[in-house]
Amino acid sequence: MKLVVDANIIIAALIRQSATRLLLMDEGLELFSPEYMLAELEEHWQEIISKAKPEKEDFEKVLGVFKSRIKFVKPEMFAIFRKYARQASPDKKDAEYLALAMYLGEDAALWSNDKKLKQQNFVKIYSTLDLLKIAGFDENLLK
Repeated sequence: MKLVVDANIIIAALIRQSATRLLLMDEGLELFSPEYMLAELEEHWQEIISKAKPEKEDFEKVLGVFKSRIKFVKPEMFAIFRKYARQASPDKKDAEYLALAMYLGEDAALWSNDKKLKQQNFVKIYSTLDLLKIAGFDENLLK
């Protein structure tokens, strides 16, 4: 399954060992994100570290694994879909993720826990809970 991963999913997985982290490691998922997501992570880096309080080596190791699992796509690759994505997106910040999912085609979806995104009809949105169910994991992993 092709999934565009939004920054909040990565941040949640970095902050603590969780079902989100487990899903990010699932080889059955082909993960994508706009290149700018790396800048978004850098922007919130200190906040992430303060909430996570991980050992620096472990934290960087987990981030390195995530970076190796996600294919980062240059913005010019999906630029033609931005106009439609901006119209469809309830939040400007999410438009890039929607545009990338549109570029990847009908079999791609966006992994986000933002309920507002489900209001648009251009791209399928899966929450972490949705993906746990699809992958056959116990929903209680979220607790």
